[in-house]
Amino acid sequence: QVQLVESGGGSVQSGGSLSLSCSFSGYTGGRNYCMAWFRQTPGKEREGVAVIDSYGRTSVADSVKGRFIISQDNAKNTVYLRMNSLKPEDTAIYYCAAVFADGFYGLPSLSRHVYNYWGQGTQVTVSS
Repeated sequence: QVQLVESGGGSVQSGGSLSLSCSFSGYTGGRNYCMAWFRQTPGKEREGVAVIDSYGRTSVADSVKGRFIISQDNAKNTVYLRMNSLKPEDTAIYYCAAVFADGFYGLPSLSRHVYNYWGQGTQVTVSS
């Protein structure tokens, strides 16, 4: 089965930066993938942050646009999230997610319901 392994996260002051990474292993039979970052705080739904597919196409949430950058190393099956100009409201548990298929319609999705593999989550805390 597919496994996702995350690293990064931690505590940083407002205005600082952090980098997260997530790698997947396992064969699904699909030729392409989408890998995404989500975040969640207690009492709120998990929200999509950024996503990239195996062709390098990206979607980024309005709340982090201009501050967060998603990228990938396709040969390593690894996706990265560089978080700049962090704010206290960015504090959350960040999750990596993936979905595999032969092909995808349109740009990759930030909806959690299309992803069927998830990492364990990593904590990001931003203090003022």
